[in-house]
Amino acid sequence: MIASAEPNCRNDFRADHAGLMMTSFARLLERPLVDPATAEALYHAPFPVLSHSIDADPVLTYGNLAAQALWEMGWEQLTSMPSRLTAEPAHRSQRDAMFAEMRAKGFISNYAGVRVSATGTRFEIRGAVIWPLLGAAGEKLGEAATFREYAFL
Repeated sequence: MIASAEPNCRNDFRADHAGLMMTSFARLLERPLVDPATAEALYHAPFPVLSHSIDADPVLTYGNLAAQALWEMGWEQLTSMPSRLTAEPAHRSQRDAMFAEMRAKGFISNYAGVRVSATGTRFEIRGAVIWPLLGAAGEKLGEAATFREYAFL
């Protein structure tokens, strides 16, 4: 999968995808993901926001600047990576179980799990919200995650 161009002012910070993430989040959680609810604010938010595709082996489709910094990789590397690689092999079954729970419940609002950056830095995310990206007709277009708390291990 070839990643779309990195969000910037020339492509309106990928407003279509950012809008999908913000609208889906607000619909399910009844609060805004960012304020103001703009694609630029989402990309520059001080907390990580990521999304991935609905492929059998989902690939990351979005990672704001905070996510890029935490995972220690730029846009192109991040958005060409299977999302399972955000976790170490030993933690992937826990991650898979979380996504199964999210799909059954509609969203999860207090997930914790260990992740790993491109350089091998391990960190635990806490209080993560995981939600589906739903189109206007309710069709699933991807899944997303955000969190404000993490600790390096």
